[in-house]
Amino acid sequence: MKISKKTFGILSSGKKVFLYTLKAGDLVLSVSTYGAHWTSLLVPSRKGPTVDVLLGYSTLDGYTRNKPYIGATIGRFGNRIGGAAFSLGDKVCNLCKNDGNHSLHGGRRGFDKLLWKAETYEEKDGVFVRLELDSPNGDEGYPGRCRVVVNYGLTKSNEIIADYHAKVDAESPVNITNHAYFNLAGEGAGDILSHKVLLHASSYVEVDENLIPTGKLAAVQNGPFDFRIAKPISRDMTAAGDGYDHCFVVDGEPGKLRPCAEVTEESSGRVMRVLTTKPGVQFYTGNFLDGVKGKAGSVYDKHGGFCLETQYLPDSPNHPEFPSAVFGPHRDYHEKTLFAFSW
Repeated sequence: MKISKKTFGILSSGKKVFLYTLKAGDLVLSVSTYGAHWTSLLVPSRKGPTVDVLLGYSTLDGYTRNKPYIGATIGRFGNRIGGAAFSLGDKVCNLCKNDGNHSLHGGRRGFDKLLWKAETYEEKDGVFVRLELDSPNGDEGYPGRCRVVVNYGLTKSNEIIADYHAKVDAESPVNITNHAYFNLAGEGAGDILSHKVLLHASSYVEVDENLIPTGKLAAVQNGPFDFRIAKPISRDMTAAGDGYDHCFVVDGEPGKLRPCAEVTEESSGRVMRVLTTKPGVQFYTGNFLDGVKGKAGSVYDKHGGFCLETQYLPDSPNHPEFPSAVFGPHRDYHEKTLFAFSW
């Protein structure tokens, strides 16, 4: 196991950004202190060379202009909040509108655009970087001071562990996730439509034309959203619209680490299995990638990567029927997601 650190760049404020690289087992993961971005993940193959399976940028400048949120750690609230507002008791909280009339991924200056403090540590089976952030009361319209700790690590068993903690001193929605874009054939290797996906989800969150939940959890059975048996992403995609950008409700008991998803890329033999404690997972097929200039000369076009963003359900502060994503002095936030790789 190994940990290294280097300077990744300097922000306009003059503050240094560091890049931490973790090696354990056969994987190598790099994480930036700016936005706690995952910048690369090297994974072997049984049919070819070790390649980077994460979309990303070669320099810090790419991440400071990162409209698609590639690799970003998202907060205070991942996904959309309809009308950029919610109520807590008799108090209405107005958020920054950065997605039409709605709030997306924490607002104009969410956790992905902040500089995190970092330190590294080792445990018996892995190496980790501990990232810490202090979000003040009123940050982007959210109430309460929120102190966040995210631990990203690699284990000798070829797993990424993402362990999310937050303490907030007043009631506030909290929904932290990572927005990594994967292509298991290798970043820049074309589209991901032939990847086979299995989702442990019997229902998904129905949304309107603006991707805001209607409040209905729709059954996936025998429809284009049914991934309970693995199938290529492309098989039913046109029936679902321009691609998938939907939150699936993970089967099993929220709060317990349980299977969430499995993705297979047959040409390389790579398999990624995802487990999570969270209630949902946003399955996104890179519908809005539009010739993004990525690392090493790569260009990321539509469907050039997929995301599995484990999370609380979108717009849940406005849907009391959804699992509550409101945390506070008497309820700390602690969730975990695990990505296990084989080939």
